[in-house]
Amino acid sequence: MSEITSKTANETPAARSKGARPVQLGVIGTFLARQGILVAFALFMIGFTIANERFLDPDNIMGVIRSSAILGVMALGVTFVVISGNLDLSVGSMMSFATIVVLDLHDKLGPALAIPSMYAMVLCLGAFIGFLVGYLRLNSLIVTLGMLSAIHGLTLTYSGGKNMDIADKEGTWFDVFGQSAVLGIPVPILLFALLASGLGIMLAKTPFGRKVYAVGGNGTAATFSGIRRARVVFTCYLISAFCVATAGLIQASRSLGSQNTVGQGLELEVLAAVILGGASLMGGAGTIFKTVIGVLILGFIQNGLLLVGLQFYAQYVVTWIIIILAVWLDIAAKRGKLWSPIA
Repeated sequence: MSEITSKTANETPAARSKGARPVQLGVIGTFLARQGILVAFALFMIGFTIANERFLDPDNIMGVIRSSAILGVMALGVTFVVISGNLDLSVGSMMSFATIVVLDLHDKLGPALAIPSMYAMVLCLGAFIGFLVGYLRLNSLIVTLGMLSAIHGLTLTYSGGKNMDIADKEGTWFDVFGQSAVLGIPVPILLFALLASGLGIMLAKTPFGRKVYAVGGNGTAATFSGIRRARVVFTCYLISAFCVATAGLIQASRSLGSQNTVGQGLELEVLAAVILGGASLMGGAGTIFKTVIGVLILGFIQNGLLLVGLQFYAQYVVTWIIIILAVWLDIAAKRGKLWSPIA
């Protein structure tokens, strides 16, 4: 009798109710939950190739990767923030600020001084956000959402509400970051690849990377283990700011001019790429490699939809569906069920 009572007590109410058996993932479901992003990427590539033979043209592929480089560079830094269990919705406005500042300082100080000056200013913004979230323990969603508006206002104030252009576009070497190529590979792609390689090694192979996963997985346990949670979170926001500054540099160099709202809305695309790459919004999970795949999926979806004749706004619906599926698979992988048994 005691054994039966014990078993009954250990069952959840949903498990005891008729017809409320949870659906387990199984082998295939578990594989899709863990590697579904790679499967989705392959299916998209096959589908768009069948729909339009130009999709796999080398020039088209190179163009998609090049146009995705700015988004990808920003997503690399946000990956650190998300894995640490936080969010950064300020990256779009911060990229606008970086672009406007470096273009303005280019004519005033020259590119050699404009670039490090811009990096210093953007890193200060990142440090301020990291201090609020890491050391003051404020909610990252609220802080970065507020900073999104604050930095946008700062950009408009700095520029006087005007767009920025380099005066002497023919006599500057500044365009090397956005328009040049090395051995036939555009520099933006090389910068994206170098950053992805370096940050990927940092996240996967260094003690700091393990601390990021620990803080995101269980911040309280990490603190009791001797990990300085505040310092880790602060550093993650610095990394994110550095990546945003690099993206702003590429954007400014590519066009040698910019609107003061060039990064507006990019924060959502960046977050979408990171989520598609498998980084959990709950923290503690994600990789740089899969974030790169997520960035490429977004880029190729946009390109593929245009090639098959759909309007550009169709990509928003498709992206939304993919994000919902990615979040669902992420949660399902953690609880081992396709849906919650509690309805």
